[in-house]
Amino acid sequence: VQLQASGGGLVQAGGSLRLSCAASGRTFSSVHMGWFRQAPGKEREFVAAISWSGYRTSYADSVRGRFTISRDNAKNTVSLQMNSLKPEDTAVYFCAASSSAGPIVVADRQYNYWGQGTQVTVSS
Repeated sequence: VQLQASGGGLVQAGGSLRLSCAASGRTFSSVHMGWFRQAPGKEREFVAAISWSGYRTSYADSVRGRFTISRDNAKNTVSLQMNSLKPEDTAVYFCAASSSAGPIVVADRQYNYWGQGTQVTVSS
């Protein structure tokens, strides 16, 4: 699975952005998908995940209620709608795919494929 993330940019605090991740490969509908982020000087952290079916989702406490992950298996895409953005959301955001078993995957070590990242900057 090859992944291409897009949609990052500069936005003011309180604003919104929608990240998209386009996947190539015939197995997209059978892999779990996730979004991670890495801020300067910090470790990469989990943001959100969605099961292969789309029925299960999981969010980091810091984004729950503000971010929504979704997927379209017919179009091989996964999206992250980010609302009420805060300066602390500033980071490079990565989409990732996991072929691991289980209902959903949140640990980055279980993700096999990674996109190149897209920069999100939230100004105060």
